[in-house]
Amino acid sequence: MQRLGASKITQVDFLPKEVVSYCKETQTPLTAHLSEVEEEEEDEEMMEAKLGPESEQQDDDDNREIKEGSFPMLRELTEEERQQILHSSEFQSFFDCSIRVMERALAEDSNIFFDYSGRDLEDKEGDLGSGSSLSFSRLFYDEHWSKHRVITCLDWSPQYPELLVASYNNNEDAPHEPDGVALVWNMKFKKATPEYIFHCQSPVVSVGFARFHPNLVVGGTYSGQIVLWDNRSHRRTPVQRTPLSAAAHTHPVYCVNVVGTQNANNLITVSTDGRMCSWSLDMLSQPQETMELAYNKSKPVAVTGMAFPTGDVNNYVVGSEEGTVYTASRHGSKAGICEMFEGHQGPVTGISCHSAVGTVDFSHLFITSSFDWTVKLWSTKHNKPLYSFEDNADYVYDVMWSPVHPAIFAAVDGMGRLDLWNLNNDTEVPAASVTIEGASALNRVRWSSGGKEVAVGDSEGRVWIYDTGELSVAHTDDWGRFARTLMEIRANRADGEEEGPMELAS
Repeated sequence: MQRLGASKITQVDFLPKEVVSYCKETQTPLTAHLSEVEEEEEDEEMMEAKLGPESEQQDDDDNREIKEGSFPMLRELTEEERQQILHSSEFQSFFDCSIRVMERALAEDSNIFFDYSGRDLEDKEGDLGSGSSLSFSRLFYDEHWSKHRVITCLDWSPQYPELLVASYNNNEDAPHEPDGVALVWNMKFKKATPEYIFHCQSPVVSVGFARFHPNLVVGGTYSGQIVLWDNRSHRRTPVQRTPLSAAAHTHPVYCVNVVGTQNANNLITVSTDGRMCSWSLDMLSQPQETMELAYNKSKPVAVTGMAFPTGDVNNYVVGSEEGTVYTASRHGSKAGICEMFEGHQGPVTGISCHSAVGTVDFSHLFITSSFDWTVKLWSTKHNKPLYSFEDNADYVYDVMWSPVHPAIFAAVDGMGRLDLWNLNNDTEVPAASVTIEGASALNRVRWSSGGKEVAVGDSEGRVWIYDTGELSVAHTDDWGRFARTLMEIRANRADGEEEGPMELAS
Protein backbone atom coordinates (compact mmCIF):
# COMPACT_ATOMS: atom_id res chain seq x y z
CA MET A 1 0.00 0.00 0.00
CA GLN A 2 1.39 3.38 -1.02
CA ARG A 3 1.84 5.88 1.83
CA LEU A 4 0.93 9.57 1.60
CA GLY A 5 3.68 12.12 2.13
CA ALA A 6 4.09 15.93 2.23
CA SER A 7 5.00 17.57 -1.00
CA LYS A 8 6.58 20.98 -1.51
CA ILE A 9 4.29 23.56 -3.08
CA THR A 10 5.81 26.16 -5.27
CA GLN A 11 3.84 29.42 -5.52
CA VAL A 12 4.18 31.55 -8.60
CA ASP A 13 2.56 35.04 -8.92
CA PHE A 14 1.67 36.43 -12.32
CA LEU A 15 1.10 40.18 -12.61
CA PRO A 16 -2.29 41.03 -14.03
CA LYS A 17 -2.39 42.56 -17.42
CA GLU A 18 -2.36 46.36 -17.13
CA VAL A 19 -5.45 47.97 -18.54
CA VAL A 20 -5.06 51.62 -19.41
CA SER A 21 -8.23 53.69 -19.08
CA TYR A 22 -8.99 57.35 -19.69
CA CYS A 23 -11.76 59.60 -18.40
CA LYS A 24 -13.08 62.37 -20.55
CA GLU A 25 -15.75 64.91 -19.74
CA THR A 26 -17.38 67.65 -21.70
CA GLN A 27 -19.64 70.48 -20.67
CA THR A 28 -22.86 70.95 -22.60
CA PRO A 29 -25.77 73.31 -22.02
CA LEU A 30 -28.49 71.70 -19.92
CA THR A 31 -31.40 73.12 -21.86
CA ALA A 32 -33.37 69.91 -21.97
CA HIS A 33 -33.18 69.22 -18.21
CA LEU A 34 -35.11 70.66 -15.36
CA SER A 35 -33.42 72.83 -12.80
CA GLU A 36 -32.42 71.33 -9.45
CA VAL A 37 -35.22 73.13 -7.65
CA GLU A 38 -37.83 71.85 -10.12
CA GLU A 39 -36.45 68.30 -9.86
CA GLU A 40 -36.63 68.42 -6.05
CA GLU A 41 -40.22 69.68 -6.14
CA GLU A 42 -41.21 66.95 -8.60
CA ASP A 43 -39.58 64.26 -6.41
CA GLU A 44 -41.44 65.54 -3.34
CA GLU A 45 -44.79 65.43 -5.17
CA MET A 46 -44.17 61.85 -6.28
CA MET A 47 -43.26 60.77 -2.72
CA GLU A 48 -46.40 62.41 -1.29
CA ALA A 49 -48.55 60.65 -3.89
CA LYS A 50 -47.06 57.30 -2.92
CA LEU A 51 -47.29 57.76 0.85
CA GLY A 52 -50.80 59.22 0.86
CA PRO A 53 -52.69 60.84 3.77
CA GLU A 54 -51.37 58.39 6.39
CA SER A 55 -47.87 59.86 6.08
CA GLU A 56 -49.19 63.43 6.48
CA GLN A 57 -51.00 62.39 9.68
CA GLN A 58 -47.80 60.83 11.02
CA ASP A 59 -45.81 64.03 10.31
CA ASP A 60 -48.39 66.11 12.17
CA ASP A 61 -48.18 63.78 15.18
CA ASP A 62 -44.38 63.96 15.21
CA ASN A 63 -44.40 67.77 15.05
CA ARG A 64 -46.91 67.91 17.91
CA GLU A 65 -44.69 65.66 20.07
CA ILE A 66 -41.67 67.87 19.42
CA LYS A 67 -43.60 71.00 20.38
CA GLU A 68 -45.11 69.48 23.53
CA GLY A 69 -42.37 67.48 25.21
CA SER A 70 -39.01 67.41 23.52
CA PHE A 71 -37.73 70.76 24.90
CA PRO A 72 -37.89 71.65 28.58
CA MET A 73 -39.69 74.84 29.62
CA LEU A 74 -37.26 77.69 30.43
CA ARG A 75 -37.59 79.12 33.92
CA GLU A 76 -38.15 82.85 34.04
CA LEU A 77 -35.46 84.69 36.00
CA THR A 78 -36.37 86.69 39.07
CA GLU A 79 -35.66 90.42 39.23
CA GLU A 80 -32.79 89.78 41.66
CA GLU A 81 -31.20 87.25 39.30
CA ARG A 82 -31.54 89.67 36.38
CA GLN A 83 -29.84 92.46 38.27
CA GLN A 84 -27.09 90.10 39.38
CA ILE A 85 -26.38 89.16 35.75
CA LEU A 86 -26.57 92.77 34.56
CA HIS A 87 -24.00 93.87 37.14
CA SER A 88 -21.64 90.94 36.66
CA SER A 89 -18.23 91.69 35.16
CA GLU A 90 -18.72 88.97 32.50
CA PHE A 91 -21.94 90.55 31.21
CA GLN A 92 -20.52 94.09 31.27
CA SER A 93 -17.47 92.97 29.33
CA PHE A 94 -19.66 91.17 26.77
CA PHE A 95 -22.09 94.10 26.47
CA ASP A 96 -19.31 96.70 26.13
CA CYS A 97 -17.68 94.73 23.31
CA SER A 98 -20.95 93.85 21.56
CA ILE A 99 -22.41 97.34 21.55
CA ARG A 100 -19.21 98.71 20.04
CA VAL A 101 -19.46 96.18 17.20
CA MET A 102 -23.17 96.91 16.66
CA GLU A 103 -22.55 100.66 16.49
CA ARG A 104 -19.95 100.10 13.80
CA ALA A 105 -22.29 97.88 11.77
CA LEU A 106 -25.29 100.22 12.03
CA ALA A 107 -23.23 103.26 11.01
CA GLU A 108 -21.62 101.60 7.99
CA ASP A 109 -22.75 103.21 4.76
CA SER A 110 -20.74 101.34 2.15
CA ASN A 111 -22.44 100.89 -1.21
CA ILE A 112 -23.36 97.21 -1.38
CA PHE A 113 -24.45 97.66 -5.01
CA PHE A 114 -21.03 98.85 -6.15
CA ASP A 115 -20.22 97.55 -9.64
CA TYR A 116 -16.62 96.30 -9.96
CA SER A 117 -17.03 95.62 -13.68
CA GLY A 118 -16.18 99.25 -14.40
CA ARG A 119 -19.45 100.11 -16.18
CA ASP A 120 -19.99 103.28 -14.15
CA LEU A 121 -16.44 104.61 -14.45
CA GLU A 122 -17.42 106.49 -17.60
CA ASP A 123 -19.88 108.58 -15.58
CA LYS A 124 -17.18 109.47 -13.03
CA GLU A 125 -14.32 110.41 -15.30
CA GLY A 126 -14.77 114.05 -14.38
CA ASP A 127 -14.24 113.27 -10.67
CA LEU A 128 -11.05 111.26 -11.00
CA GLY A 129 -8.85 114.32 -10.93
CA SER A 130 -10.36 115.64 -7.71
CA GLY A 131 -8.34 115.86 -4.49
CA SER A 132 -6.15 118.82 -5.36
CA SER A 133 -7.46 120.78 -2.35
CA LEU A 134 -8.58 120.27 1.24
CA SER A 135 -11.88 118.41 1.48
CA PHE A 136 -13.99 117.87 4.60
CA SER A 137 -14.17 114.23 5.70
CA ARG A 138 -15.55 113.75 9.24
CA LEU A 139 -16.80 115.65 12.27
CA PHE A 140 -16.44 114.14 15.74
CA TYR A 141 -18.69 115.60 18.43
CA ASP A 142 -20.52 114.10 21.39
CA GLU A 143 -23.48 116.07 22.72
CA HIS A 144 -22.83 115.02 26.32
CA TRP A 145 -19.03 114.99 26.59
CA SER A 146 -17.95 117.58 24.00
CA LYS A 147 -20.51 120.34 24.51
CA HIS A 148 -19.13 123.62 25.95
CA ARG A 149 -15.62 122.18 26.19
CA VAL A 150 -12.47 123.41 24.45
CA ILE A 151 -10.20 121.00 22.56
CA THR A 152 -6.79 121.20 24.26
CA CYS A 153 -4.79 118.49 22.48
CA LEU A 154 -4.96 115.85 19.73
CA ASP A 155 -2.91 112.74 19.00
CA TRP A 156 -3.08 109.83 16.54
CA SER A 157 -2.32 106.28 17.65
CA PRO A 158 1.01 104.94 16.31
CA GLN A 159 -0.26 101.33 16.48
CA TYR A 160 -3.79 101.86 15.14
CA PRO A 161 -3.73 104.73 12.59
CA GLU A 162 -7.54 105.02 12.60
CA LEU A 163 -7.69 106.01 16.30
CA LEU A 164 -7.52 109.66 17.37
CA VAL A 165 -7.59 110.89 20.97
CA ALA A 166 -8.77 114.38 21.89
CA SER A 167 -8.52 116.04 25.31
CA TYR A 168 -11.07 118.56 26.56
CA ASN A 169 -11.14 121.38 29.10
CA ASN A 170 -13.79 121.73 31.80
CA ASN A 171 -17.44 122.51 31.06
CA GLU A 172 -18.36 125.56 33.14
CA ASP A 173 -22.08 124.96 32.52
CA ALA A 174 -21.90 121.48 34.09
CA PRO A 175 -20.13 121.80 37.46
CA HIS A 176 -21.07 118.25 38.49
CA GLU A 177 -19.46 116.66 35.42
CA PRO A 178 -15.75 115.69 35.44
CA ASP A 179 -13.49 118.66 34.67
CA GLY A 180 -11.16 116.71 32.39
CA VAL A 181 -12.24 114.50 29.49
CA ALA A 182 -10.38 112.48 26.85
CA LEU A 183 -12.31 110.84 24.01
CA VAL A 184 -10.90 108.26 21.58
CA TRP A 185 -12.51 108.53 18.13
CA ASN A 186 -12.42 105.90 15.38
CA MET A 187 -11.89 106.94 11.75
CA LYS A 188 -12.41 103.42 10.43
CA PHE A 189 -16.13 103.24 11.16
CA LYS A 190 -18.90 105.76 10.58
CA LYS A 191 -20.34 105.63 14.08
CA ALA A 192 -20.97 108.94 15.81
CA THR A 193 -19.96 107.95 19.34
CA PRO A 194 -16.46 107.74 20.86
CA GLU A 195 -14.66 104.41 20.93
CA TYR A 196 -13.54 105.08 24.52
CA ILE A 197 -14.46 107.72 27.10
CA PHE A 198 -11.97 108.71 29.81
CA HIS A 199 -12.19 111.44 32.42
CA CYS A 200 -10.52 112.80 35.56
CA GLN A 201 -11.09 115.53 38.13
CA SER A 202 -8.75 118.15 36.61
CA PRO A 203 -8.92 119.69 33.12
CA VAL A 204 -6.79 117.70 30.66
CA VAL A 205 -4.46 120.10 28.80
CA SER A 206 -2.30 117.52 26.98
CA VAL A 207 -2.87 113.94 25.86
CA GLY A 208 -1.12 111.26 23.87
CA PHE A 209 -1.12 107.56 23.07
CA ALA A 210 1.72 105.81 24.87
CA ARG A 211 4.05 104.66 22.12
CA PHE A 212 4.98 100.95 22.49
CA HIS A 213 1.91 100.50 24.76
CA PRO A 214 -1.19 100.38 22.50
CA ASN A 215 -3.60 100.07 25.42
CA LEU A 216 -2.42 103.15 27.36
CA VAL A 217 -3.37 106.82 27.03
CA VAL A 218 -1.39 109.48 28.92
CA GLY A 219 -2.81 112.82 30.00
CA GLY A 220 -1.30 115.96 31.49
CA THR A 221 -3.65 117.99 33.70
CA TYR A 222 -4.03 121.61 34.73
CA SER A 223 -3.31 120.67 38.36
CA GLY A 224 0.11 119.24 37.44
CA GLN A 225 -0.86 115.58 37.75
CA ILE A 226 -0.02 112.98 35.10
CA VAL A 227 -2.85 110.47 34.60
CA LEU A 228 -2.79 107.12 32.83
CA TRP A 229 -5.85 105.42 31.33
CA ASP A 230 -6.00 101.79 30.20
CA ASN A 231 -8.57 100.77 27.57
CA ARG A 232 -8.40 97.17 28.83
CA SER A 233 -10.00 98.31 32.06
CA HIS A 234 -13.74 98.98 32.27
CA ARG A 235 -13.04 102.08 34.34
CA ARG A 236 -13.24 105.51 32.76
CA THR A 237 -11.08 106.98 35.51
CA PRO A 238 -7.25 106.74 35.50
CA VAL A 239 -5.63 103.46 36.51
CA GLN A 240 -2.54 105.39 37.62
CA ARG A 241 -1.81 109.00 38.52
CA THR A 242 1.14 110.96 39.88
CA PRO A 243 0.96 112.49 43.35
CA LEU A 244 0.41 116.21 43.85
CA SER A 245 3.76 117.04 45.43
CA ALA A 246 6.74 119.32 44.95
CA ALA A 247 8.76 116.31 43.77
CA ALA A 248 6.89 116.37 40.45
CA HIS A 249 4.88 119.08 38.66
CA THR A 250 2.93 121.79 40.42
CA HIS A 251 1.79 123.76 37.33
CA PRO A 252 -0.16 122.76 34.18
CA VAL A 253 1.54 120.03 32.14
CA TYR A 254 1.25 121.07 28.49
CA CYS A 255 3.74 118.49 27.15
CA VAL A 256 3.65 114.67 27.37
CA ASN A 257 5.76 112.47 25.11
CA VAL A 258 6.85 108.82 25.23
CA VAL A 259 10.35 108.41 23.78
CA GLY A 260 12.81 105.52 23.47
CA THR A 261 12.56 102.01 22.09
CA GLN A 262 10.29 99.01 22.60
CA ASN A 263 12.43 97.68 25.45
CA ALA A 264 13.62 100.98 26.96
CA ASN A 265 11.20 103.90 26.91
CA ASN A 266 10.22 106.75 29.20
CA LEU A 267 7.45 109.25 29.55
CA ILE A 268 8.82 112.80 29.31
CA THR A 269 6.69 115.61 30.74
CA VAL A 270 7.37 119.35 30.92
CA SER A 271 5.32 121.94 32.77
CA THR A 272 5.08 125.71 33.05
CA ASP A 273 6.81 125.34 36.43
CA GLY A 274 10.05 124.95 34.45
CA ARG A 275 10.63 121.32 35.35
CA MET A 276 11.22 118.31 33.11
CA CYS A 277 10.37 114.90 34.56
CA SER A 278 11.12 111.42 33.24
CA TRP A 279 8.77 108.62 34.30
CA SER A 280 8.39 104.89 33.99
CA LEU A 281 4.89 103.98 32.81
CA ASP A 282 4.92 101.06 35.23
CA MET A 283 5.21 103.36 38.26
CA LEU A 284 4.02 106.94 38.43
CA SER A 285 4.44 107.34 42.19
CA GLN A 286 7.65 109.32 41.67
CA PRO A 287 9.70 110.49 38.66
CA GLN A 288 12.85 108.62 37.73
CA GLU A 289 14.57 111.88 36.90
CA THR A 290 13.83 115.59 37.30
CA MET A 291 15.57 118.59 35.77
CA GLU A 292 15.10 122.32 36.24
CA LEU A 293 14.94 124.12 32.90
CA ALA A 294 16.60 127.50 33.37
CA TYR A 295 18.76 129.52 30.96
CA ASN A 296 22.04 130.79 32.46
CA LYS A 297 20.76 130.04 35.96
CA SER A 298 17.97 132.59 35.62
CA LYS A 299 14.31 131.98 36.48
CA PRO A 300 12.79 128.68 35.27
CA VAL A 301 11.43 128.56 31.72
CA ALA A 302 7.62 128.37 31.59
CA VAL A 303 7.36 125.73 28.85
CA THR A 304 4.24 125.72 26.66
CA GLY A 305 5.38 123.25 23.96
CA MET A 306 7.98 120.55 23.39
CA ALA A 307 9.16 118.54 20.37
CA PHE A 308 11.82 115.88 19.78
CA PRO A 309 13.61 115.63 16.41
CA THR A 310 12.97 112.38 14.53
CA GLY A 311 14.99 109.51 16.03
CA ASP A 312 16.42 111.62 18.88
CA VAL A 313 15.60 110.81 22.51
CA ASN A 314 18.12 113.16 24.15
CA ASN A 315 17.84 116.56 22.45
CA TYR A 316 14.61 118.53 22.16
CA VAL A 317 13.23 122.04 21.63
CA VAL A 318 10.77 123.92 23.82
CA GLY A 319 8.67 127.05 23.45
CA SER A 320 7.90 129.35 26.36
CA GLU A 321 5.35 131.84 27.63
CA GLU A 322 7.83 134.69 27.05
CA GLY A 323 8.00 133.92 23.32
CA THR A 324 11.54 132.54 23.47
CA VAL A 325 12.47 129.14 22.05
CA TYR A 326 15.17 126.96 23.60
CA THR A 327 17.07 123.80 22.74
CA ALA A 328 17.65 121.40 25.62
CA SER A 329 19.24 118.02 26.40
CA ARG A 330 18.27 115.31 28.84
CA HIS A 331 21.78 113.95 29.41
CA GLY A 332 25.41 114.81 28.79
CA SER A 333 27.69 117.68 29.77
CA LYS A 334 25.13 120.25 28.57
CA ALA A 335 22.08 118.73 30.23
CA GLY A 336 19.28 121.25 30.57
CA ILE A 337 18.73 124.40 28.50
CA CYS A 338 21.44 124.81 25.85
CA GLU A 339 20.64 127.57 23.34
CA MET A 340 18.15 130.43 23.18
CA PHE A 341 16.25 131.50 20.04
CA GLU A 342 14.56 134.90 20.03
CA GLY A 343 12.08 136.14 17.45
CA HIS A 344 8.48 135.89 18.66
CA GLN A 345 6.73 138.83 20.30
CA GLY A 346 4.18 136.69 22.14
CA PRO A 347 3.84 133.30 23.87
CA VAL A 348 4.75 130.27 21.77
CA THR A 349 1.60 128.21 21.22
CA GLY A 350 2.91 125.35 19.04
CA ILE A 351 6.23 123.81 18.07
CA SER A 352 7.05 120.99 15.62
CA CYS A 353 10.30 119.40 14.41
CA HIS A 354 10.74 118.36 10.78
CA SER A 355 9.72 114.70 10.56
CA ALA A 356 9.64 113.66 6.87
CA VAL A 357 12.50 111.22 6.19
CA GLY A 358 14.05 111.28 2.72
CA THR A 359 17.23 111.69 0.69
CA VAL A 360 18.19 114.94 2.47
CA ASP A 361 18.35 115.35 6.26
CA PHE A 362 16.23 118.28 7.46
CA SER A 363 16.03 117.19 11.13
CA HIS A 364 17.65 120.48 12.21
CA LEU A 365 14.54 122.42 11.11
CA PHE A 366 11.57 123.26 13.30
CA ILE A 367 8.60 125.65 13.15
CA THR A 368 6.75 127.57 15.84
CA SER A 369 3.45 129.43 16.14
CA SER A 370 2.64 132.30 18.46
CA PHE A 371 0.13 134.86 19.69
CA ASP A 372 2.00 137.43 17.58
CA TRP A 373 0.02 136.17 14.51
CA THR A 374 3.09 134.56 12.90
CA VAL A 375 4.61 131.17 12.13
CA LYS A 376 8.41 131.08 12.11
CA LEU A 377 10.85 128.66 10.49
CA TRP A 378 14.02 127.90 12.49
CA SER A 379 17.18 125.84 12.31
CA THR A 380 19.06 124.62 15.37
CA LYS A 381 22.19 125.87 13.60
CA HIS A 382 21.05 129.53 13.76
CA ASN A 383 19.58 131.44 16.71
CA LYS A 384 17.47 133.71 14.50
CA PRO A 385 14.41 132.65 12.49
CA LEU A 386 15.09 131.70 8.88
CA TYR A 387 11.70 132.97 7.77
CA SER A 388 8.51 134.44 9.20
CA PHE A 389 5.11 133.56 7.70
CA GLU A 390 2.77 136.49 8.28
CA ASP A 391 -0.41 135.64 6.37
CA ASN A 392 -2.63 135.28 9.48
CA ALA A 393 -4.79 138.00 11.05
CA ASP A 394 -5.30 136.37 14.46
CA TYR A 395 -3.50 134.26 17.05
CA VAL A 396 -1.87 131.21 15.48
CA TYR A 397 -2.62 128.44 17.97
CA ASP A 398 -0.77 125.43 16.56
CA VAL A 399 1.51 124.24 13.76
CA MET A 400 2.84 120.87 12.56
CA TRP A 401 5.13 119.56 9.81
CA SER A 402 3.80 116.96 7.40
CA PRO A 403 5.13 113.49 8.31
CA VAL A 404 5.62 112.55 4.63
CA HIS A 405 6.29 115.73 2.61
CA PRO A 406 9.48 117.71 3.34
CA ALA A 407 8.10 121.15 2.43
CA ILE A 408 4.53 121.05 3.79
CA PHE A 409 3.23 122.11 7.19
CA ALA A 410 -0.22 122.91 8.62
CA ALA A 411 -1.25 125.81 10.85
CA VAL A 412 -4.50 126.86 12.57
CA ASP A 413 -5.58 130.23 13.95
CA GLY A 414 -8.21 132.00 16.03
CA MET A 415 -10.41 132.78 13.02
CA GLY A 416 -11.11 129.09 12.41
CA ARG A 417 -8.75 128.85 9.45
CA LEU A 418 -6.67 125.80 8.55
CA ASP A 419 -3.72 126.58 6.26
CA LEU A 420 -1.53 124.13 4.37
CA TRP A 421 1.80 125.62 3.29
CA ASN A 422 3.98 124.12 0.55
CA LEU A 423 7.31 125.94 0.68
CA ASN A 424 8.38 124.40 -2.63
CA ASN A 425 5.58 126.32 -4.35
CA ASP A 426 5.21 129.54 -2.38
CA THR A 427 6.44 131.08 0.87
CA GLU A 428 4.09 134.07 0.84
CA VAL A 429 0.64 132.44 0.79
CA PRO A 430 -0.67 128.97 1.76
CA ALA A 431 -1.13 126.29 -0.88
CA ALA A 432 -4.64 125.60 0.48
CA SER A 433 -6.88 127.13 3.14
CA VAL A 434 -10.27 126.32 4.61
CA THR A 435 -12.36 128.03 7.30
CA ILE A 436 -14.52 125.76 9.44
CA GLU A 437 -18.26 126.24 9.78
CA GLY A 438 -19.06 128.86 12.41
CA ALA A 439 -15.47 130.20 12.33
CA SER A 440 -14.74 129.00 15.89
CA ALA A 441 -11.11 129.29 16.94
CA LEU A 442 -9.02 126.27 15.97
CA ASN A 443 -6.74 125.30 18.86
CA ARG A 444 -4.90 122.18 17.68
CA VAL A 445 -3.79 120.49 14.46
CA ARG A 446 -2.36 116.98 13.96
CA TRP A 447 -1.40 115.09 10.80
CA SER A 448 -2.22 111.40 10.54
CA SER A 449 0.82 109.13 10.31
CA GLY A 450 0.26 108.58 6.58
CA GLY A 451 -0.08 112.29 5.88
CA LYS A 452 -3.43 111.89 4.09
CA GLU A 453 -5.63 113.42 6.80
CA VAL A 454 -5.38 116.47 9.03
CA ALA A 455 -7.30 116.64 12.32
CA VAL A 456 -8.12 120.02 13.85
CA GLY A 457 -9.88 120.81 17.13
CA ASP A 458 -11.86 123.95 17.88
CA SER A 459 -13.05 125.97 20.87
CA GLU A 460 -16.54 124.38 20.69
CA GLY A 461 -15.33 120.83 21.37
CA ARG A 462 -15.52 119.67 17.75
CA VAL A 463 -12.86 117.63 15.93
CA TRP A 464 -12.76 118.20 12.16
CA ILE A 465 -11.04 115.78 9.78
CA TYR A 466 -9.88 116.98 6.36
CA ASP A 467 -8.49 114.94 3.48
CA THR A 468 -5.44 116.52 1.85
CA GLY A 469 -5.70 114.56 -1.42
CA GLU A 470 -2.84 115.18 -3.82
CA LEU A 471 -1.57 118.16 -1.82
CA SER A 472 0.46 116.04 0.59
CA VAL A 473 1.80 113.45 -1.88
CA ALA A 474 5.60 113.63 -1.87
CA HIS A 475 7.64 113.07 -5.03
CA THR A 476 11.29 112.02 -5.24
CA ASP A 477 12.46 115.49 -6.30
CA ASP A 478 10.70 117.32 -3.44
CA TRP A 479 13.68 116.92 -1.10
CA GLY A 480 16.04 118.48 -3.62
CA ARG A 481 13.57 121.28 -4.36
CA PHE A 482 13.20 122.01 -0.65
CA ALA A 483 16.98 122.16 -0.23
CA ARG A 484 17.08 124.80 -2.99
CA THR A 485 14.19 126.66 -1.34
CA LEU A 486 16.15 126.81 1.92
CA MET A 487 19.19 128.15 0.08
CA GLU A 488 17.05 130.92 -1.40
CA ILE A 489 15.56 131.72 2.02
CA ARG A 490 19.04 131.94 3.57
CA ALA A 491 20.29 134.12 0.70
CA ASN A 492 17.36 136.52 1.07
CA ARG A 493 17.90 136.62 4.84
CA ALA A 494 21.59 137.44 4.38
CA ASP A 495 20.72 140.22 1.93
CA GLY A 496 18.24 141.66 4.40
CA GLU A 497 20.80 141.64 7.22
CA GLU A 498 23.30 143.47 4.98
CA GLU A 499 20.74 146.10 3.97
CA GLY A 500 19.87 146.84 7.59
CA PRO A 501 23.26 148.28 8.68
CA MET A 502 23.53 150.19 5.39
CA GLU A 503 20.17 151.90 5.98
CA LEU A 504 21.20 152.79 9.52
CA ALA A 505 24.52 154.22 8.28
CA SER A 506 22.80 156.39 5.70
